[in-house]
Amino acid sequence: MANRENFKSNLGFILVSAGCAIGIGNVWKFPYVAGQNGGGVFVLFYLLFLLTMGVPILTMELSVGRASRSGVVSGYRALEKPKHKWHLHGWVCVLGNYLLMFYYTTVAGWMLNYFVKYVKGDFSGLKGTAASGVFADMLKSPLEMVLFMGIVVVAGFLVCSFSLQKGLERISKVMMLGLLVLIIVLGINSVTLDGAAEGLKFYLLPDFDRASSVGWGNVITAAMNQAFFTLSLGLASMEIFGSYMTKEKSITGEAVRICTLDTFVALMSGLIIFPACFSFGVEPSAGPPLIFEALPNVFANMAGGRIWGVLFFLFMTFASFTTVIAVFQNLMAACVENFKWPKKVCALVNTLLVFLGSLPAVLGYNLWTLPLSNGLTVLDIEDFIVSNILLPLGSLVFLLFCVTKFGWGHENYLEECNTGKGIRMKRGLLPYFRYVLPLLILVIFFTGIYNFVLSF
Repeated sequence: MANRENFKSNLGFILVSAGCAIGIGNVWKFPYVAGQNGGGVFVLFYLLFLLTMGVPILTMELSVGRASRSGVVSGYRALEKPKHKWHLHGWVCVLGNYLLMFYYTTVAGWMLNYFVKYVKGDFSGLKGTAASGVFADMLKSPLEMVLFMGIVVVAGFLVCSFSLQKGLERISKVMMLGLLVLIIVLGINSVTLDGAAEGLKFYLLPDFDRASSVGWGNVITAAMNQAFFTLSLGLASMEIFGSYMTKEKSITGEAVRICTLDTFVALMSGLIIFPACFSFGVEPSAGPPLIFEALPNVFANMAGGRIWGVLFFLFMTFASFTTVIAVFQNLMAACVENFKWPKKVCALVNTLLVFLGSLPAVLGYNLWTLPLSNGLTVLDIEDFIVSNILLPLGSLVFLLFCVTKFGWGHENYLEECNTGKGIRMKRGLLPYFRYVLPLLILVIFFTGIYNFVLSF
Protein backbone atom coordinates (compact mmCIF):
# COMPACT_ATOMS: atom_id res chain seq x y z
CA MET A 1 0.00 0.00 0.00
CA ALA A 2 2.10 2.84 -1.35
CA ASN A 3 -0.14 5.58 0.04
CA ARG A 4 -0.15 4.19 3.57
CA GLU A 5 -0.08 6.94 6.20
CA ASN A 6 2.79 7.16 8.67
CA PHE A 7 2.95 8.63 12.13
CA LYS A 8 4.28 12.18 12.13
CA SER A 9 6.88 11.31 14.76
CA ASN A 10 8.25 8.32 16.63
CA LEU A 11 6.88 9.86 19.83
CA GLY A 12 3.45 9.82 18.21
CA PHE A 13 3.76 6.11 17.48
CA ILE A 14 4.89 5.32 21.05
CA LEU A 15 2.14 7.38 22.67
CA VAL A 16 -0.62 6.04 20.40
CA SER A 17 0.50 2.42 20.82
CA ALA A 18 0.94 2.81 24.56
CA GLY A 19 -2.43 4.57 24.68
CA CYS A 20 -4.00 1.45 23.19
CA ALA A 21 -2.25 -0.77 25.75
CA ILE A 22 -2.85 1.58 28.68
CA GLY A 23 -6.47 1.19 29.56
CA ILE A 24 -8.78 0.57 32.42
CA GLY A 25 -7.05 -2.71 33.25
CA ASN A 26 -3.84 -0.89 34.20
CA VAL A 27 -5.55 1.32 36.73
CA TRP A 28 -8.55 -0.77 37.69
CA LYS A 29 -7.23 -4.32 37.72
CA PHE A 30 -3.48 -4.17 38.29
CA PRO A 31 -3.54 -2.57 41.78
CA TYR A 32 -6.11 -4.86 43.36
CA VAL A 33 -4.64 -8.02 41.78
CA ALA A 34 -1.23 -6.98 43.09
CA GLY A 35 -2.74 -6.36 46.51
CA GLN A 36 -4.38 -9.78 46.60
CA ASN A 37 -1.27 -11.67 45.46
CA GLY A 38 1.55 -10.61 47.74
CA GLY A 39 2.33 -7.05 46.62
CA GLY A 40 5.97 -6.92 45.50
CA VAL A 41 6.00 -10.69 44.88
CA PHE A 42 3.30 -10.28 42.25
CA VAL A 43 4.98 -7.20 40.74
CA LEU A 44 8.26 -9.08 40.24
CA PHE A 45 6.55 -12.02 38.53
CA TYR A 46 4.52 -9.57 36.42
CA LEU A 47 7.67 -7.84 35.15
CA LEU A 48 9.27 -11.21 34.37
CA PHE A 49 6.30 -12.41 32.30
CA LEU A 50 5.90 -9.04 30.59
CA LEU A 51 9.45 -9.39 29.30
CA THR A 52 9.25 -13.08 28.36
CA MET A 53 5.68 -13.19 26.97
CA GLY A 54 4.34 -9.70 26.33
CA VAL A 55 7.29 -8.25 24.44
CA PRO A 56 7.74 -11.19 22.00
CA ILE A 57 4.05 -11.37 21.00
CA LEU A 58 3.92 -7.57 20.67
CA THR A 59 6.89 -7.65 18.26
CA MET A 60 5.07 -10.25 16.17
CA GLU A 61 1.91 -8.17 15.81
CA LEU A 62 3.92 -5.05 14.97
CA SER A 63 6.11 -6.97 12.48
CA VAL A 64 3.10 -8.32 10.58
CA GLY A 65 1.71 -4.79 10.38
CA ARG A 66 4.92 -3.09 9.25
CA ALA A 67 5.90 -5.77 6.74
CA SER A 68 2.47 -5.78 5.09
CA ARG A 69 1.68 -2.06 5.46
CA SER A 70 -1.92 -3.18 5.99
CA GLY A 71 -4.56 -3.97 8.57
CA VAL A 72 -4.86 -7.50 9.86
CA VAL A 73 -6.95 -9.14 7.11
CA SER A 74 -4.96 -7.61 4.24
CA GLY A 75 -1.77 -8.09 6.25
CA TYR A 76 -2.22 -11.84 6.56
CA ARG A 77 -3.13 -12.04 2.84
CA ALA A 78 0.03 -10.15 1.86
CA LEU A 79 2.35 -12.37 3.91
CA GLU A 80 0.75 -15.83 3.88
CA LYS A 81 1.77 -18.47 1.35
CA PRO A 82 -0.49 -19.14 -1.67
CA LYS A 83 -3.69 -21.05 -0.83
CA HIS A 84 -3.12 -20.68 2.91
CA LYS A 85 -5.96 -19.30 5.03
CA TRP A 86 -4.29 -17.37 7.85
CA HIS A 87 -6.30 -14.30 6.82
CA LEU A 88 -9.43 -15.95 8.23
CA HIS A 89 -8.00 -15.19 11.65
CA GLY A 90 -7.88 -11.58 10.53
CA TRP A 91 -11.67 -11.56 10.32
CA VAL A 92 -11.84 -13.12 13.79
CA CYS A 93 -9.66 -10.24 15.02
CA VAL A 94 -11.98 -7.67 13.45
CA LEU A 95 -15.04 -9.28 15.05
CA GLY A 96 -13.14 -9.53 18.35
CA ASN A 97 -12.39 -5.81 18.26
CA TYR A 98 -16.09 -5.11 17.78
CA LEU A 99 -16.96 -7.34 20.73
CA LEU A 100 -14.28 -5.65 22.84
CA MET A 101 -15.77 -2.24 22.09
CA PHE A 102 -19.31 -3.49 22.76
CA TYR A 103 -18.49 -3.52 26.46
CA TYR A 104 -15.40 -1.32 26.77
CA THR A 105 -17.36 1.74 25.65
CA THR A 106 -19.75 1.13 28.55
CA VAL A 107 -16.93 1.17 31.11
CA ALA A 108 -15.35 4.20 29.40
CA GLY A 109 -18.75 5.85 29.74
CA TRP A 110 -18.67 5.16 33.49
CA MET A 111 -15.33 6.98 33.75
CA LEU A 112 -16.63 9.98 31.81
CA ASN A 113 -19.82 9.98 33.89
CA TYR A 114 -17.89 10.04 37.17
CA PHE A 115 -15.65 12.83 35.88
CA VAL A 116 -18.75 14.91 35.08
CA LYS A 117 -20.27 14.08 38.49
CA TYR A 118 -17.16 15.30 40.29
CA VAL A 119 -17.04 18.47 38.18
CA LYS A 120 -20.69 19.15 39.06
CA GLY A 121 -20.06 18.45 42.74
CA ASP A 122 -22.46 15.49 42.98
CA PHE A 123 -20.23 13.79 45.57
CA SER A 124 -19.89 16.84 47.80
CA GLY A 125 -21.07 16.04 51.32
CA LEU A 126 -21.60 12.34 50.63
CA LYS A 127 -20.08 9.94 53.12
CA GLY A 128 -19.88 6.17 53.57
CA THR A 129 -22.50 4.13 51.74
CA ALA A 130 -24.00 7.26 50.19
CA ALA A 131 -20.83 7.81 48.13
CA SER A 132 -20.66 4.11 47.26
CA GLY A 133 -24.36 4.09 46.33
CA VAL A 134 -23.82 6.49 43.44
CA PHE A 135 -22.41 3.64 41.37
CA ALA A 136 -25.41 1.39 42.06
CA ASP A 137 -27.78 4.21 41.14
CA MET A 138 -25.91 4.78 37.87
CA LEU A 139 -26.18 1.11 36.91
CA LYS A 140 -29.92 1.22 37.48
CA SER A 141 -30.36 4.12 35.05
CA PRO A 142 -30.36 2.92 31.42
CA LEU A 143 -30.75 6.44 30.03
CA GLU A 144 -27.75 7.75 31.96
CA MET A 145 -25.62 4.77 30.90
CA VAL A 146 -26.67 4.98 27.24
CA LEU A 147 -25.99 8.73 27.13
CA PHE A 148 -22.37 8.47 28.27
CA MET A 149 -21.68 5.33 26.25
CA GLY A 150 -23.06 7.16 23.20
CA ILE A 151 -20.82 10.17 23.82
CA VAL A 152 -17.77 7.89 23.92
CA VAL A 153 -18.76 6.12 20.68
CA VAL A 154 -19.57 9.29 18.71
CA ALA A 155 -16.50 11.18 19.94
CA GLY A 156 -14.24 8.19 19.22
CA PHE A 157 -15.29 7.74 15.61
CA LEU A 158 -15.29 11.51 15.07
CA VAL A 159 -11.59 11.54 15.97
CA CYS A 160 -10.90 8.56 13.68
CA SER A 161 -12.77 10.13 10.76
CA PHE A 162 -9.84 12.52 10.31
CA SER A 163 -6.41 11.54 8.97
CA LEU A 164 -4.07 9.48 11.14
CA GLN A 165 -1.88 12.45 12.04
CA LYS A 166 -4.68 15.01 12.51
CA GLY A 167 -7.03 12.63 14.31
CA LEU A 168 -5.71 9.67 16.28
CA GLU A 169 -2.10 10.82 16.67
CA ARG A 170 -2.89 14.42 17.63
CA ILE A 171 -5.61 13.56 20.17
CA SER A 172 -3.69 10.61 21.65
CA LYS A 173 -0.59 12.76 22.14
CA VAL A 174 -2.55 15.36 24.10
CA MET A 175 -4.40 12.79 26.18
CA MET A 176 -1.37 10.61 26.89
CA LEU A 177 0.81 13.55 27.94
CA GLY A 178 -2.08 14.80 30.08
CA LEU A 179 -2.47 11.31 31.54
CA LEU A 180 1.22 11.13 32.49
CA VAL A 181 1.12 14.55 34.15
CA LEU A 182 -2.06 13.65 36.06
CA ILE A 183 -0.72 10.32 37.29
CA ILE A 184 2.44 11.96 38.64
CA VAL A 185 0.45 14.72 40.39
CA LEU A 186 -1.99 12.19 41.86
CA GLY A 187 0.82 9.87 42.91
CA ILE A 188 2.73 12.64 44.72
CA ASN A 189 -0.43 13.68 46.55
CA SER A 190 -1.21 10.12 47.58
CA VAL A 191 2.24 9.16 48.91
CA THR A 192 2.40 12.34 51.03
CA LEU A 193 -0.84 11.56 52.93
CA ASP A 194 -0.68 10.59 56.60
CA GLY A 195 -0.40 6.84 56.89
CA ALA A 196 0.70 6.42 53.26
CA ALA A 197 3.77 4.41 54.27
CA GLU A 198 1.65 1.41 55.24
CA GLY A 199 0.00 1.44 51.82
CA LEU A 200 3.38 1.55 50.08
CA LYS A 201 4.59 -1.42 52.14
CA PHE A 202 1.44 -3.38 51.33
CA TYR A 203 1.88 -2.66 47.62
CA LEU A 204 5.61 -2.79 46.93
CA LEU A 205 7.27 -4.97 49.57
CA PRO A 206 7.20 -8.71 48.84
CA ASP A 207 4.80 -10.39 51.25
CA PHE A 208 5.64 -14.08 51.08
CA ASP A 209 3.08 -15.02 53.73
CA ARG A 210 0.29 -13.39 51.73
CA ALA A 211 1.53 -15.05 48.55
CA SER A 212 1.67 -18.45 50.30
CA SER A 213 -1.86 -18.06 51.64
CA VAL A 214 -3.13 -17.36 48.11
CA GLY A 215 -1.01 -20.18 46.67
CA TRP A 216 2.16 -19.71 44.64
CA GLY A 217 0.57 -21.28 41.60
CA ASN A 218 -2.26 -18.73 41.76
CA VAL A 219 0.18 -15.83 42.21
CA ILE A 220 2.26 -16.90 39.21
CA THR A 221 -0.83 -17.49 37.05
CA ALA A 222 -2.28 -14.11 38.04
CA ALA A 223 0.99 -12.36 37.13
CA MET A 224 1.14 -14.22 33.83
CA ASN A 225 -2.43 -13.24 33.01
CA GLN A 226 -1.92 -9.58 33.88
CA ALA A 227 1.33 -9.32 31.91
CA PHE A 228 -0.32 -10.94 28.91
CA PHE A 229 -3.67 -9.11 28.94
CA THR A 230 -2.31 -5.65 29.73
CA LEU A 231 -1.18 -5.23 26.10
CA SER A 232 -4.44 -6.53 24.56
CA LEU A 233 -2.49 -8.87 22.30
CA GLY A 234 -4.19 -11.34 19.98
CA LEU A 235 -6.83 -9.11 18.37
CA ALA A 236 -4.44 -7.16 16.12
CA SER A 237 -5.10 -4.04 18.19
CA MET A 238 -1.36 -3.39 17.92
CA GLU A 239 -0.84 -4.83 14.43
CA ILE A 240 -2.52 -1.81 12.85
CA PHE A 241 0.02 0.59 14.37
CA GLY A 242 2.86 -1.48 12.97
CA SER A 243 1.40 -0.78 9.53
CA TYR A 244 1.91 2.98 10.09
CA MET A 245 5.53 2.61 11.30
CA THR A 246 8.61 3.65 9.38
CA LYS A 247 11.67 1.40 9.08
CA GLU A 248 13.90 3.71 11.15
CA LYS A 249 13.59 1.91 14.50
CA SER A 250 13.79 -1.78 15.34
CA ILE A 251 10.48 -3.27 16.40
CA THR A 252 11.92 -4.92 19.51
CA GLY A 253 13.14 -1.58 20.80
CA GLU A 254 9.76 0.04 20.18
CA ALA A 255 7.97 -2.87 21.86
CA VAL A 256 10.13 -2.46 24.96
CA ARG A 257 9.33 1.27 25.07
CA ILE A 258 5.60 0.59 24.79
CA CYS A 259 5.76 -2.00 27.57
CA THR A 260 7.82 0.34 29.75
CA LEU A 261 5.27 3.13 29.46
CA ASP A 262 2.41 0.70 30.02
CA THR A 263 4.11 -0.70 33.14
CA PHE A 264 4.91 2.78 34.46
CA VAL A 265 1.22 3.71 34.40
CA ALA A 266 0.20 0.41 36.03
CA LEU A 267 2.76 0.77 38.84
CA MET A 268 1.93 4.44 39.39
CA SER A 269 -1.76 3.58 39.64
CA GLY A 270 -0.97 1.46 42.67
CA LEU A 271 0.97 4.37 44.18
CA ILE A 272 -2.19 6.46 43.87
CA ILE A 273 -4.64 3.91 45.23
CA PHE A 274 -2.95 1.99 48.07
CA PRO A 275 -1.54 4.86 50.15
CA ALA A 276 -4.88 6.66 49.89
CA CYS A 277 -6.79 3.53 50.94
CA PHE A 278 -4.58 2.96 53.98
CA SER A 279 -4.72 6.63 54.93
CA PHE A 280 -8.51 6.58 55.12
CA GLY A 281 -9.18 3.01 56.25
CA VAL A 282 -10.59 1.68 52.94
CA GLU A 283 -10.20 -2.02 52.11
CA PRO A 284 -7.35 -2.15 49.53
CA SER A 285 -8.31 -5.54 48.07
CA ALA A 286 -11.90 -4.61 47.32
CA GLY A 287 -11.58 -5.88 43.76
CA PRO A 288 -13.30 -4.26 40.78
CA PRO A 289 -15.57 -2.02 42.95
CA LEU A 290 -12.40 -0.29 44.24
CA ILE A 291 -12.54 2.53 41.68
CA PHE A 292 -16.25 3.37 41.83
CA GLU A 293 -17.20 2.48 45.39
CA ALA A 294 -14.11 2.66 47.61
CA LEU A 295 -12.21 5.60 46.12
CA PRO A 296 -15.16 8.04 46.30
CA ASN A 297 -15.09 7.42 50.07
CA VAL A 298 -11.39 8.27 50.07
CA PHE A 299 -11.99 11.51 48.16
CA ALA A 300 -14.94 12.36 50.44
CA ASN A 301 -12.60 12.36 53.46
CA MET A 302 -9.62 13.98 51.75
CA ALA A 303 -8.85 17.70 51.90
CA GLY A 304 -9.74 19.07 48.45
CA GLY A 305 -11.39 15.73 47.68
CA ARG A 306 -13.58 17.12 44.92
CA ILE A 307 -10.55 18.43 43.03
CA TRP A 308 -8.68 15.14 43.44
CA GLY A 309 -11.80 13.27 42.29
CA VAL A 310 -12.00 15.45 39.18
CA LEU A 311 -8.32 14.85 38.38
CA PHE A 312 -8.50 11.10 39.03
CA PHE A 313 -11.52 10.50 36.80
CA LEU A 314 -10.11 12.81 34.13
CA PHE A 315 -7.06 10.54 34.20
CA MET A 316 -9.31 7.48 33.96
CA THR A 317 -11.25 9.05 31.07
CA PHE A 318 -8.00 9.69 29.19
CA ALA A 319 -6.82 6.12 29.86
CA SER A 320 -10.04 4.57 28.57
CA PHE A 321 -10.57 6.95 25.63
CA THR A 322 -7.07 6.47 24.20
CA THR A 323 -7.81 2.73 24.06
CA VAL A 324 -11.21 3.35 22.47
CA ILE A 325 -9.90 5.52 19.63
CA ALA A 326 -6.96 3.15 19.02
CA VAL A 327 -9.32 0.17 18.55
CA PHE A 328 -11.74 2.32 16.53
CA GLN A 329 -8.83 3.13 14.20
CA ASN A 330 -8.42 -0.61 13.64
CA LEU A 331 -12.12 -1.00 12.81
CA MET A 332 -12.00 1.97 10.46
CA ALA A 333 -8.91 0.62 8.66
CA ALA A 334 -10.55 -2.79 8.23
CA CYS A 335 -13.65 -1.14 6.75
CA VAL A 336 -11.73 1.10 4.35
CA GLU A 337 -9.32 -1.64 3.19
CA ASN A 338 -11.81 -4.48 2.75
CA PHE A 339 -14.93 -2.67 1.57
CA LYS A 340 -13.32 0.33 -0.16
CA TRP A 341 -15.85 2.73 1.37
CA PRO A 342 -14.99 6.41 1.92
CA LYS A 343 -13.65 7.13 5.40
CA LYS A 344 -16.66 9.26 6.42
CA VAL A 345 -19.05 6.47 5.41
CA CYS A 346 -17.00 3.95 7.43
CA ALA A 347 -17.13 6.29 10.44
CA LEU A 348 -20.92 6.62 10.22
CA VAL A 349 -21.55 2.88 9.72
CA ASN A 350 -19.20 1.93 12.55
CA THR A 351 -20.73 4.51 14.89
CA LEU A 352 -24.14 2.90 14.41
CA LEU A 353 -22.77 -0.66 14.69
CA VAL A 354 -20.82 -0.06 17.89
CA PHE A 355 -23.59 1.99 19.50
CA LEU A 356 -26.22 -0.68 18.85
CA GLY A 357 -23.80 -3.48 19.76
CA SER A 358 -23.01 -1.76 23.07
CA LEU A 359 -26.63 -1.61 24.22
CA PRO A 360 -26.75 -5.18 25.64
CA ALA A 361 -23.82 -4.45 27.99
CA VAL A 362 -25.50 -1.24 29.16
CA LEU A 363 -28.96 -2.73 29.55
CA GLY A 364 -27.56 -5.89 31.14
CA TYR A 365 -27.33 -3.97 34.43
CA ASN A 366 -30.96 -2.92 34.51
CA LEU A 367 -33.51 -3.97 31.88
CA TRP A 368 -31.83 -7.18 30.65
CA THR A 369 -30.33 -8.72 33.79
CA LEU A 370 -29.37 -12.38 33.37
CA PRO A 371 -30.90 -15.05 35.65
CA LEU A 372 -27.51 -16.41 36.74
CA SER A 373 -26.80 -17.44 40.31
CA ASN A 374 -23.28 -16.01 40.28
CA GLY A 375 -24.47 -12.55 39.24
CA LEU A 376 -22.69 -12.49 35.86
CA THR A 377 -23.83 -9.72 33.52
CA VAL A 378 -23.78 -9.38 29.73
CA LEU A 379 -20.62 -7.29 30.11
CA ASP A 380 -18.93 -10.03 32.16
CA ILE A 381 -19.67 -12.66 29.52
CA GLU A 382 -18.45 -10.46 26.67
CA ASP A 383 -15.29 -9.70 28.64
CA PHE A 384 -14.73 -13.42 29.27
CA ILE A 385 -15.03 -14.25 25.55
CA VAL A 386 -12.53 -11.55 24.57
CA SER A 387 -10.06 -11.84 27.46
CA ASN A 388 -10.03 -15.58 28.03
CA ILE A 389 -10.68 -16.99 24.55
CA LEU A 390 -9.95 -14.52 21.73
CA LEU A 391 -6.84 -12.87 23.20
CA PRO A 392 -4.83 -15.99 24.15
CA LEU A 393 -5.85 -18.05 21.11
CA GLY A 394 -5.32 -15.05 18.82
CA SER A 395 -1.84 -14.54 20.26
CA LEU A 396 -1.11 -18.20 19.65
CA VAL A 397 -2.08 -17.77 15.99
CA PHE A 398 0.18 -14.71 15.59
CA LEU A 399 3.01 -16.65 17.25
CA LEU A 400 2.64 -19.71 15.00
CA PHE A 401 2.32 -17.50 11.91
CA CYS A 402 5.63 -15.79 12.72
CA VAL A 403 7.78 -18.76 13.81
CA THR A 404 6.66 -21.77 11.78
CA LYS A 405 7.27 -22.74 8.16
CA PHE A 406 3.52 -23.03 7.62
CA GLY A 407 3.07 -19.31 8.16
CA TRP A 408 5.18 -16.26 7.37
CA GLY A 409 8.25 -17.93 8.84
CA HIS A 410 10.82 -17.13 11.49
CA GLU A 411 13.42 -15.70 9.09
CA ASN A 412 10.95 -13.20 7.61
CA TYR A 413 9.71 -12.20 11.04
CA LEU A 414 13.25 -11.80 12.39
CA GLU A 415 14.36 -9.69 9.42
CA GLU A 416 11.39 -7.33 9.80
CA CYS A 417 11.70 -7.19 13.57
CA ASN A 418 15.39 -6.26 13.44
CA THR A 419 15.18 -3.69 10.64
CA GLY A 420 16.13 -0.26 11.96
CA LYS A 421 18.17 1.04 14.88
CA GLY A 422 17.62 -0.31 18.36
CA ILE A 423 17.36 -3.54 20.34
CA ARG A 424 17.48 -6.67 18.18
CA MET A 425 15.53 -9.90 18.66
CA LYS A 426 17.95 -12.79 19.19
CA ARG A 427 17.87 -15.69 16.72
CA GLY A 428 18.61 -18.12 19.54
CA LEU A 429 15.15 -17.53 21.04
CA LEU A 430 13.49 -19.57 18.28
CA PRO A 431 13.22 -22.81 20.36
CA TYR A 432 11.61 -20.82 23.18
CA PHE A 433 9.15 -19.24 20.74
CA ARG A 434 8.26 -22.56 19.11
CA TYR A 435 8.03 -24.89 22.09
CA VAL A 436 7.76 -22.99 25.39
CA LEU A 437 5.78 -19.83 24.64
CA PRO A 438 2.85 -21.74 23.05
CA LEU A 439 2.57 -23.85 26.22
CA LEU A 440 2.53 -20.74 28.43
CA ILE A 441 -0.25 -19.25 26.32
CA LEU A 442 -2.24 -22.47 26.60
CA VAL A 443 -1.80 -22.37 30.39
CA ILE A 444 -3.37 -18.90 30.38
CA PHE A 445 -6.19 -20.11 28.15
CA PHE A 446 -7.10 -23.20 30.17
CA THR A 447 -6.71 -21.38 33.49
CA GLY A 448 -9.18 -18.75 32.33
CA ILE A 449 -11.70 -21.39 31.23
CA TYR A 450 -11.27 -23.29 34.51
CA ASN A 451 -11.79 -20.21 36.68
CA PHE A 452 -14.87 -19.20 34.68
CA VAL A 453 -16.44 -22.65 35.08
CA LEU A 454 -15.70 -22.53 38.83
CA SER A 455 -17.64 -19.28 39.13
CA PHE A 456 -20.94 -21.08 38.46
